[in-house]
Amino acid sequence: MVYLVHTAHWQFLGLVLAVLGLILTAASSGVNDWRVWYVEDMSVITSGVAWVGIWRACFYTHVLDTTEFCQSISIMDPFVPPEIAAAQVLCMTAAVVGIAGNLVAGYAVKQVYFNIHASHIKLAFSLAGTLYFLTAACSLVPVIWNMSVVLVNSTIDFPAEFHLPPAPVKQEVGLGIVIGAGSSLLLIISGMLFVCYRQPIKSQKSFCHSPFTVLVTLYLRINR
Repeated sequence: MVYLVHTAHWQFLGLVLAVLGLILTAASSGVNDWRVWYVEDMSVITSGVAWVGIWRACFYTHVLDTTEFCQSISIMDPFVPPEIAAAQVLCMTAAVVGIAGNLVAGYAVKQVYFNIHASHIKLAFSLAGTLYFLTAACSLVPVIWNMSVVLVNSTIDFPAEFHLPPAPVKQEVGLGIVIGAGSSLLLIISGMLFVCYRQPIKSQKSFCHSPFTVLVTLYLRINR
C-alpha cells in the first residue's frame, strides 16, 4: 500500500480555503451594496444613501409604503450598464465552476487520505486548481470592473420607478466588492496549493511476508 497522506496536507487546507471562498463569492453576489450612492435630494431617499448591487437597488425612506424600498435589476433591462450585466453572468458562472472545483478537489483529497487509489492524483489536483483559478477570475473581473466605475463616479440612468437620481453626488465602494475581492484571493491561494502538489516519485511500500517466504529467503542466503 502506498501512503500519500503526508503529501496532501496543504491541499486539504486549500480545500477548506476554497469552500470558504466559494461561500464568500455567493455572499458577495447577494449583497446589495456593491456601490454606495450619496444623493442630494432626500425628499424620497430620506437617509440620503442608496445601495446599488448587481441584482437590486435599495434605500431607506419614510415617504413610500415600505421603509426599505428595493427594485430588482435584470440583465434584460435596457438601462443596465455592461459592468452589472457582466457581474450577473460571471457570478453565476463562478458559483457553478467553484462547485465543480470543490467536487474534484474533495475527490482527490479523499483518494489520498483514505488510500483508495493513488493513480491520477496529480491530474485531479491540477484540475481542481485550474477550476479554482477560473472561479477566481469569474469573481475578480466584475469586482475590478465595478470598482473602476465607482472610482470615476460613473452613473446609471435608472428609470423613474427606482426613485433614484440620474447621478449621485458621490459614490463609494460597497461591501459586495470587498467581499468579492477577498473571496477571489482565497480561491487564488487555494488554486496555487493544488497545482503545486508534487507526488513523490518513490514511495515507501509495506509488505507482509509469509513464513514460507522468510524461510525460502534464509535458505537461499545460507546456500549462496
